[in-house]
Amino acid sequence: MKIIAVIPARYASTRFPAKLLQDLVGKTVILRTYEAAKNTNLFDDVFVVTDSILIYDEIISNGGKAIMSIKEHESGSDRIAEAVENLDVDIVVNVQGDEPFINKEPLAKVLEVFRNDYDKKVDLASLMVEMTNEEDIQNPNIVKVVTDQSGFALYFSRSVIPYPREVNVGVRYMKHIGIYAFRKESLLAFYRLPMKSLEATEKLEQLRYLEYGKRIKMLETAHIGVGIDTPEDLEKARKLIKSLS
Repeated sequence: MKIIAVIPARYASTRFPAKLLQDLVGKTVILRTYEAAKNTNLFDDVFVVTDSILIYDEIISNGGKAIMSIKEHESGSDRIAEAVENLDVDIVVNVQGDEPFINKEPLAKVLEVFRNDYDKKVDLASLMVEMTNEEDIQNPNIVKVVTDQSGFALYFSRSVIPYPREVNVGVRYMKHIGIYAFRKESLLAFYRLPMKSLEATEKLEQLRYLEYGKRIKMLETAHIGVGIDTPEDLEKARKLIKSLS
């Protein structure tokens, strides 16, 4: 089974333009993410796929592998699908460019799902972590996920899900971590299907999979990185790197 990691990297982020080229203690955010993915040693290859010549040059000039997008894309999955359409791979791992704190253990768990999925019932696998901080639960920049009893995603949202009409029933609030893996055929199916209303409304590409009946297996992890969506997140990331060095 051939497994690659692909990092979709847009320059024009809505909430934080050019965030992937921001300095993160001596290296750009995108370069740190690329190196972290390589250093897991879980992948046969790692690529950045981008619409920006600046991001492309940043990766290539530092000895990495990058692919320029040919078309305009609404989502990272669309961008990845174009890049891997003609590559001989089985599993593609989408590593978000603004998630530079990649931990090997949860990624290995995600990949193990496919190694044990002999009947190919899983189209995608992804990660989630429990949230207990009320500010995080209410934050629309943090994507939440709810699952069924078998761990398959029911819905993703920027809103609080489930809504706490009753607070004493033991509900756990789960944050979706922006790393997920898919079978190549599921990714290409996604690429060829039009965006529907849920994805258009929430601006969450994983909702397209759910709207078309794909099954997303969610795995819980205790690893909490720092996704960089805002300048405040960047400052948190800088402090975290300095504390680890």
